[in-house]
Amino acid sequence: MKHIDSPSTPGKFKMEKSPYNRLRLQSSIAKLTFWSFVFLGLIFVFFYRSPSSSNPAPSDLSRRSLRTSSYGGPNFEKRVRQSAKPRSRHGMSVLVTGAAGFVGTHVSAALKRRGDGVLGLDNFNSYYDPSLKRARQALLERSGVYIVEGDINNGALLAKLFDIVPFTHVMHLAAQAGVRYAMENPSSYVHSNIAGLVSVLEFCKNANPQPAIVWASSSSVYGLNTKVPFSERDRTDQPASLYAATKKAGEEIAHTYNHIYGLSLTGLRFFTVYGPWGRPDMAYFFFTRDILKGKSIPIFEAPNHGTVARDFTFIEDIVKGCLGALDTAEKSTGSGGKKKGPAQLRVFNLGNTSPVPVGDLVSILEKLLKVKAKRLVMKLPRNGDVPFTHANISLAERELGYKPTTDLQSGLKKFVQWYLSYYVDGKKKKSAQ
Repeated sequence: MKHIDSPSTPGKFKMEKSPYNRLRLQSSIAKLTFWSFVFLGLIFVFFYRSPSSSNPAPSDLSRRSLRTSSYGGPNFEKRVRQSAKPRSRHGMSVLVTGAAGFVGTHVSAALKRRGDGVLGLDNFNSYYDPSLKRARQALLERSGVYIVEGDINNGALLAKLFDIVPFTHVMHLAAQAGVRYAMENPSSYVHSNIAGLVSVLEFCKNANPQPAIVWASSSSVYGLNTKVPFSERDRTDQPASLYAATKKAGEEIAHTYNHIYGLSLTGLRFFTVYGPWGRPDMAYFFFTRDILKGKSIPIFEAPNHGTVARDFTFIEDIVKGCLGALDTAEKSTGSGGKKKGPAQLRVFNLGNTSPVPVGDLVSILEKLLKVKAKRLVMKLPRNGDVPFTHANISLAERELGYKPTTDLQSGLKKFVQWYLSYYVDGKKKKSAQ
């Protein structure tokens, strides 16, 4: 083979043809063809693997479910329309994702009570006991809220729902929650909190009219921030966990869809939400369970024997903030994926502004349960948890009329009453609803 001559003119060169070059080109084409078929084969296997698989992914389940009669036909469409139809002429029609979750259940019920139309969407995953989610579903169905079982990454299902109902608002609460679990199953956070958010925003930006969107960010985005109380103006570029990083990514994605497509977007940074029908992976919940069972409970302390404290926020206060965000959300300015003017973009802290040491939380539970806790003091592990959270809520007070009214003592009393009515020895009562 002859060497390539240095080009006499910049940007141009000559290469003499040779049999070897032709052979090499043919070989390259053959390899490219081979790997193309391999790649296509992998795509085929990934998206169309057998339904007999013993452990299918949630997205596969939702894809298959859409091919069944449960997601089609006049009965399904009738239930969707009835649930999403507001009672009043000026009421909202809200799609609530994660509707069988803790916050989703309470927000859906509150919207329905005041006359708004609500359609729920939830995949009922097994991150924690799905039977609790099913009980919440039953609670909502008695109030007229229909929850469609499916995944937010299921494009065909979302297309169907947006085709049936012209939603005025989307309350996007579906997410993979929990700081510690990210160390066990990191991909679930990317799937739900990033890909899932993009999936929902894609259908919102293509809708006509586009709905206004309120979605759940997290106080975790403040990460290693040491300035207190945490303000929306503070830096959020030092996440302490993958969960926090995905929520921070969500805020940047929201900014992008607002800027390009004119979507009205409001992010809510929740601070340690607690209350009846709560999440079993939260400390107040499993502390209650373990105190009653006589098990030791871990009390973490910060470096140098520092106090670990949280800005515990009662669920009813959080619901008021969510409804305030929906009520003040301006219309999106795009249509069919095209922006026609600047759109609203907001982020708010929803907290209680009164951080409480975790040890004090345990003391309150001891009094309410009338059982002494077996405390096991240990160092705060390096698993993404932060020593303290403290919300500055002045912006939410001013813009949303948000004003939390429930202190930890009162809120935990309501939680314990619910817990004792729902569980016996840590197991659901047969009569519990």
